[in-house]
Amino acid sequence: MERSLGALLLLGTLALPETWAGSHSMRHFSTAVTRPGGEPRVLSVGYVDDQLFSSFDSNSPSQRKEPRAAWMERVEQEDPGYWERETRNVRVTAQSYRASMESIPGYFNQSAGDVHTFQRMTGCEVSPDFTFQRGFRQYAYDGQDYIALDTETYTWTAAVPQAVNTKRRWEVERPAERWKAYLEETCVMWVKKYLEMGKEALMRTDPPSCRVTRHTAPHGEVTLRCRAQDFYPKEISLTWLRDGEELPQDTEFIETRPAGDGTFQKWAAVEVTSGQEGRYICRVQHEGLPEPLTLQWEPQSSLTWLIVGAIAAGLLLLTAVIVGVGIWRRKHSGGKGSDYVPAADNDSAQGSDVSLTAKA
Repeated sequence: MERSLGALLLLGTLALPETWAGSHSMRHFSTAVTRPGGEPRVLSVGYVDDQLFSSFDSNSPSQRKEPRAAWMERVEQEDPGYWERETRNVRVTAQSYRASMESIPGYFNQSAGDVHTFQRMTGCEVSPDFTFQRGFRQYAYDGQDYIALDTETYTWTAAVPQAVNTKRRWEVERPAERWKAYLEETCVMWVKKYLEMGKEALMRTDPPSCRVTRHTAPHGEVTLRCRAQDFYPKEISLTWLRDGEELPQDTEFIETRPAGDGTFQKWAAVEVTSGQEGRYICRVQHEGLPEPLTLQWEPQSSLTWLIVGAIAAGLLLLTAVIVGVGIWRRKHSGGKGSDYVPAADNDSAQGSDVSLTAKA
């Protein structure tokens, strides 16, 4: 399977498989979580390319599938009854999950009353001219691949021995061939419709803002980190070169991550010998850039921060002198008159620096 569904997290914080540059995709992620003594909680989210557009939570008061993108508010104009139909479909899916969660734990010699998860990802990917490229229908149990649809042969493939029981049952109850029309035709049609409705948000290109930073470890190891953020779509290439030669084996990457504001961020790091930083160049390629961007670590950037710090310290010292003079004048004027010193504003806004950080 291309990527483990165990990477999917609850509440819509999901790891999306990489798409091809210039391609478009639609994917629906669903998760069922068993609860001792109660019905499983079912959550479902839909993505077009890398943007969340719909969600469902069986714990919500409405018990309905709901829009999660502004452009989806207009979908009823294109397709009356859309939300009613989508809600009905997700409820049918939830019912099938309940049945699966009653049988699958037994295949693993587990108790059905314990906490377990059952997850599904389904969708399709299309080329820029909206030609079907590949389809997805994959399942995971307790964070591990369980069973998947092979969209070349349209047969079910068991990822673990315990899934053979499900494979045999589904070959009778859910013939894999029935999904061919949905993945290759219906899914492609909806990708095109969604892109037309949300083209201002989905078809835009935001170029990355980039910089190179230098970091020294406790034992003296030096690392250069190339950071890119504020870009969309998510496909981006960060490449480190030394003396013009690419260093793919020596580069540490983090996966492209959502920034929470509709854009993405990524970094690539390389260890260097102190004093040799000038030999390294970071090359950034993105759809929003007219040509590849090249960056190097600039030592003067550190000097800039020292200057900023010195100016800030000077301002603090000047403020202290002014306050001291004011107090001295009041004492020597017998308490007459006043010198106004602004009080600290308890409601002042505090700045925040959202940056890329390595996570364990």
